[in-house]
Amino acid sequence: MLPRSLALVDDDTEYTEFLAQHLQAQGVAVQCYADSSDLLADVAPWRHEFYVVDLMLPGVAGAELIRILRKRTDAGVLVVSGRLGPEVFAEVIHAGADMYLAKPVTFEQVELAVRAVHRRIMTTARTHTAWKLDPPRSLLTAPDGAAVELGATDLLVMQCFLQAAGETVTREQLRAQLGHLSGIESDNNLHATIYRLRRRIERATPIAVPLQSQQRVGYVFRAPLIAA
Repeated sequence: MLPRSLALVDDDTEYTEFLAQHLQAQGVAVQCYADSSDLLADVAPWRHEFYVVDLMLPGVAGAELIRILRKRTDAGVLVVSGRLGPEVFAEVIHAGADMYLAKPVTFEQVELAVRAVHRRIMTTARTHTAWKLDPPRSLLTAPDGAAVELGATDLLVMQCFLQAAGETVTREQLRAQLGHLSGIESDNNLHATIYRLRRRIERATPIAVPLQSQQRVGYVFRAPLIAA
């Protein structure tokens, strides 16, 4: 798994040019900065999903730049530098970097490190922000830990959303799951079922309910939903 956007902060322009080309070939949007001050002066310096940072930089030093990043973003930070020694590793990790690679290093190694760090970050974020469905207990748990007790019909609906993995569930799919026949009356019953489920969740947690309607199509659960 690679990030969609990445900031490459290094004053070695030849290195950054070819590394950027390598990552762009993998579908990553790369923005290069030869000076750390250029990154900080950007209109939106914290917009990137990942940062690859050298330590010996014009402007703000690499370790201090990492500390600034950590105050603003939880994005992945990989240090790729020619500075060596155990004290360097300790310095960048304490500053907030996720991983350190010593130059010389291949573009493939940088890519693998970016993939590993980004996958871990995304997995952790998904776990911390996910809603959890526990079918045997008929229980939906919100990201804040609030427990939503589900009725039999609620559980059938939530199982549809779990199987859909973030995609829209059509009215036809929901009617089939609930054993409803097609038609206006069935659509009204389905709407009422979704309304009651939404209200049940609202009573249990102040978090916005991510259950939304898709006009003329169906419904979608716009949040990570995993099996407990």
